Amino acid sequence: MKTKIIRIGNSQGIRIPKVLLELTGLEGEVELRAENGMLTVRSSVRPREGWAEAFAGMTHLGDDRLLDDVPPSLSTWDETEWEW
Repeated sequence: MKTKIIRIGNSQGIRIPKVLLELTGLEGEVELRAENGMLTVRSSVRPREGWAEAFAGMTHLGDDRLLDDVPPSLSTWDETEWEW
């Protein structure tokens, strides 16, 4: 799909067709990156942002243990029929 660079006030920009925005799910704030003659637009929201810190906090509080007393096996066949 082609588009043109247009003047928007004292800046320049591009209009992104609705279908492309719907396909990518982009909305709100985005991150722009220019490299090797290309302009990349991507969401500035990272789905797992902050997870490492949250897990570290859980470890510090002792809240990172398994909830099941006994880990589940894949099937009872593994426990009763299989010979090791």
